[in-house]
Amino acid sequence: MKINFSMVYDISVSLGETSIDYPGDTPFSKHQTASIEPHGFDLSKLVLSAHSGTHIDAPSHFRGDGDTIDTFSPDQFILPARVVDATSCDLITPCVLKNVSFSPEEAILFKTRNSLTGISTAGKFTESYAAMTLEAARICAENRTPLVGIDYITIEPYGNTGFPVHHLLLRNNILILEGITLAHVPQGSYTLICLPLKIKDAEASPVRAILLA
Repeated sequence: MKINFSMVYDISVSLGETSIDYPGDTPFSKHQTASIEPHGFDLSKLVLSAHSGTHIDAPSHFRGDGDTIDTFSPDQFILPARVVDATSCDLITPCVLKNVSFSPEEAILFKTRNSLTGISTAGKFTESYAAMTLEAARICAENRTPLVGIDYITIEPYGNTGFPVHHLLLRNNILILEGITLAHVPQGSYTLICLPLKIKDAEASPVRAILLA
């Protein structure tokens, strides 16, 4: 595969002070276990969730028979992507998608007020964030979208009983990219690269996500 590009957008949130932990999830932490003085080298211990920072959910996150993150081929995380401007909405509804031309090969990434207000990189969880409705998720599933992304630690509206948006997307084998930041990315078409760690039997993995233009 040959990819021509002139611009690289880093859409990942740095793990640390600016990353967000979902309530009840294992918080990210980094501990230094050796240092150049006196050991002659630096060594760190990382404590994190599979859903820490910018990450991808695989179908097994909510499906006992779903595919785990290590079963996907690397090329499934390198694909065309469309950034959709949803900055004027508190919720991603079907109205946001009415002018989107879907393709079964193209990921859809939602740029919301989460990026513009800075809450996607604030380092602290807030219950007031833009998220996706079940109706909008259904449209993505009907159009066989391979991956859906959003600029917050979760795509689900806060307090949604039973996580219906996750269930619908993952039941249709739609990967969910969460925890990206799109404040600096214009609406348009790109190539998305978001390779996960190859963690055996994992339901999710942190990624380094970039967009090529």
